[in-house]
Amino acid sequence: MARILLIEDDKALREGIVMTLEGPDMEILQAETIQQGREALSKELLDLILLDVNLPDGDGFEFFGELRQISDVPVIFLTAKDMELDIVRGLEMGGDDYITKPFSLMVLRARARTVLRRRSAAGQGKSSVFHSDDLKLDFDSIVFKKGQADVTLSRTEQKLLKLFLVNQGQILSRETLLDKVWGTAEFVDDHVLPVTIKRLRDKLGTKRIKSVYGIGYVWETKKEEA
Repeated sequence: MARILLIEDDKALREGIVMTLEGPDMEILQAETIQQGREALSKELLDLILLDVNLPDGDGFEFFGELRQISDVPVIFLTAKDMELDIVRGLEMGGDDYITKPFSLMVLRARARTVLRRRSAAGQGKSSVFHSDDLKLDFDSIVFKKGQADVTLSRTEQKLLKLFLVNQGQILSRETLLDKVWGTAEFVDDHVLPVTIKRLRDKLGTKRIKSVYGIGYVWETKKEEA
């Protein structure tokens, strides 16, 4: 199921979008402000964001720039800014689509599905072999190397590592990691996650796994400084 975050302060429009898009294959999470959007991003793994540009607590374009520092999740701008300059700006910043208000809800649904199909097709073509610094991590053959040396990882460590690598650059909350790797966040000891992450860091000799205070962890994609 695709998880879509809708950041829109117009309640009537938001409700209309939810009624049109939500179904067996799409779940819609709602936010009225940029801050609520940030909170949702810190807790959820998303497939698409529908982003209004004029929001009560800030500018959607600026938030998009902030978002791109931590995630490559597709974004469709929804906005009353219909000047050519604004449309060009949104697309050149890296937006996946730009829809001006007023718009047809059915057209929005079709364009959202198009973006989701494109993302799915790109994902299907990805290999399960990852390279990072001197690491070669092959999840198909279950062969993990640091330089020429073999690295032995437990199944739990493999699941956690692959989750980080598939979502490189995206902050993953503690709850998301526990749910995806251990199946629950409710009955797992508080120390399990940090201890497993420490083992991964030690075995791989990498500084890529960064702690994000109060939220969770991220696999840093920026080149490390010498």
